[in-house]
Amino acid sequence: MASAGGSSGGSGPMVILAPKTKTKKKHFVQQKVKVFRSSDPVLSVFMWGVNHSINDLSQVPVPVMLLPDDFKANTKIKVNNHLFNKENLPGHFKFKEYCPQVFRNLRERFGIEDQDYQVSLARSPPLGSGEGRGEGLLLTSYDRTLVVKQISSEDVADIHSILSQYHQHIVTCHGNTLLPQFLGMYRLGVDSEDTYILVMRNMFSHRLHVHRKYDLKGSLVSREASDKEKVKELPTYKDVDFRNNMQKVYVSEEQKEKFLEKLNRDVEFLVRLKIMDYSLLLGIHDVSRAEQEEEEEQASGEEAEPENGVSGPVVGSYGNSPEGIAGYLNAHKPLGPGEFDPYIDVYALKSAPSAPQREVYFMGLIDVLTQYDTKKKAAHAAKTVKHGAGAEISTVHPEQYAKRFRDFIANIFA
Repeated sequence: MASAGGSSGGSGPMVILAPKTKTKKKHFVQQKVKVFRSSDPVLSVFMWGVNHSINDLSQVPVPVMLLPDDFKANTKIKVNNHLFNKENLPGHFKFKEYCPQVFRNLRERFGIEDQDYQVSLARSPPLGSGEGRGEGLLLTSYDRTLVVKQISSEDVADIHSILSQYHQHIVTCHGNTLLPQFLGMYRLGVDSEDTYILVMRNMFSHRLHVHRKYDLKGSLVSREASDKEKVKELPTYKDVDFRNNMQKVYVSEEQKEKFLEKLNRDVEFLVRLKIMDYSLLLGIHDVSRAEQEEEEEQASGEEAEPENGVSGPVVGSYGNSPEGIAGYLNAHKPLGPGEFDPYIDVYALKSAPSAPQREVYFMGLIDVLTQYDTKKKAAHAAKTVKHGAGAEISTVHPEQYAKRFRDFIANIFA
């Protein structure tokens, strides 16, 4: 009998996917080409694991269709007495990938080649962005196209619980979504401690700096950036700040309609899953300011730091020597100020010609894992007592939350 996720042929390649209940131990010879060097052993294991898993997946045929078992499957590798590259990798570690076939399918639907994903994550260590949200450490891949987020075991369970519906939604909308693009989920075991990692596409650009940033929920109660937040180099402003700053998003009527259509479709999906508390992340790139900063750097004779973390020309062609997701762009298609490649910066919109200033907007939905459970119901009851039944508090029923959120977002446009 074929095991779950396996090929139906009798003499096909060895199946590496196993149902969640089983652990597949593997023995292999470590290739001696790549050196996964990071000052953090957990990141070294992450880079090693992603490289190993993509190499393994490339040996497994793409299934004609995903089966229910694929949404429960995982692969596990345990490495003991690991001697090669021991100055960078711990002697003992574990690497687990959740639902490999599902995430491979999602990457394909989001237009990301496995080989480029591998290079973006395994060629150089991810970079710190100083963007820790709660306990979750947030890093970006060295080419700044992917976000590597530390999540909790509860988050892993939450993603598992919605993964089948999420995948179906992505299929239905042909990957055209404002939701986070989930690309891979892993567990790393180092020194008897487990670290859970979720990889997503970066909502901001790998090459255009974001000068202003907002996290919008459509509520005005306790939705103002703290004084501590406001003194940061790139503060995350909130709904009250957006209103007080008289901020607006200036895009064409056609772009606005397309955006709101996408937003409504995604929000309806979240309502069906009884999800709430999500936000619209809005980043604004000021084209004139970027041009001025570049002129000042050139005038001072300083060599501008490459924004994508890669210095020097990219060598080799995209087809057989990828340099990560942004490699082709950097090598072959120099872009002017405020320009972006819509296949890479999928969350970006350019300001309309009639806008008061030239800007690029990056907009996507974040924090989409909070379900309206007993904890939220209790918080809603407590806040209603404190602020009164009519107050615009953020903890409300999913349908109510969605309506208020959509109404608010529809009004951010000029």
